Amino acid sequence: MLVEERRQKVIDLVSERGYIALADLAKELQASESTVRRDLDYLDQQGFVKRTHGGAVFQGDGGALPALEERSQRELEEKRQIAVAAAARIQDGDAILLDGGTTTLEVARLLVGRRLQIVTNSLPIANLFASSHETDLVILGGYVYPKTGVALGPLTVRMMDDIHVQQTILSVGGVTAKGLFNSNLLLVETERAMMRCADEVAVVADHTKIGRQALAFLCELREIDTLIVDAKINDEQRKMIDPDVRLIVAGEQSKGFES
Repeated sequence: MLVEERRQKVIDLVSERGYIALADLAKELQASESTVRRDLDYLDQQGFVKRTHGGAVFQGDGGALPALEERSQRELEEKRQIAVAAAARIQDGDAILLDGGTTTLEVARLLVGRRLQIVTNSLPIANLFASSHETDLVILGGYVYPKTGVALGPLTVRMMDDIHVQQTILSVGGVTAKGLFNSNLLLVETERAMMRCADEVAVVADHTKIGRQALAFLCELREIDTLIVDAKINDEQRKMIDPDVRLIVAGEQSKGFES
C-alpha cells in the first residue's frame, strides 16, 4: 500500500469511528504499529487527527471527501457561472478530460449534446454522456471512492498512459500562493496523471477555495495554464495567483492577472 493510500485509509477509519486504537489501526491496515504511529504523527501535525495515548481522535473533515450531494450544493450559483466560462472555451471536436469535482460536474452538464470526446474518472459525469450519440465517452476505472463515485489510485493512473486530450479540467480543494491542494491523497496522484495527458490544464475553483489549504499538495500554480473563478474573488485573493497563470473571472474577459 502506498504511503498516501495508507494515510488516507487512516483518515477514513478515524473519521468513521471517531476514535480508534493504535493496535486496531495497525490490524486494519496490515502495517506495523511503528509505521501507523508515524502516520498519526504526520496527520496530527496537519491537523486532521488528534493523537492520543494509544490511538487517535477525529479532528475535522480531514481528507475524507464529503458526499457528492452535500458538496454540490455549496456555492452552486458560483459554480454554474464558472462552468459557463469553462464550457465556452471548448471547441466541438475537442477531447476533454474532466475530474470528479462538483464544479467539473456543472461544466459537464453544459457539454451534453456537443460533438466531443469526454474522458472522466467520475461515474456521475460519465452517466450524463452514457446515452449521448454526439459524444464519445471514455471512463477511467480503478478504486471507486465511496459516496463520490470517483475512480482513484494506481489503476486509474495506468489507464491514462496512452491518453492525450486538448484540455484537462480539474477542480481543487484549495488554492494558495504555495500552489494547489486537494482533500484526498489518492486524488492528487490521479490528478497529476490527468495533467500529464493534456495540452492545457485548466482549474475551476470558486472564490471560497482561494486562500484555503487542504491535506494533499497537488502542484505549484505555475504548473497549470488557466484558473477559472467566479466574480466574488477579491483583490487579496487575486494577488495570490501567479502572474504566469491565465486568470479567467466568470463574467469578465480572459486575462493574465498581474499583482
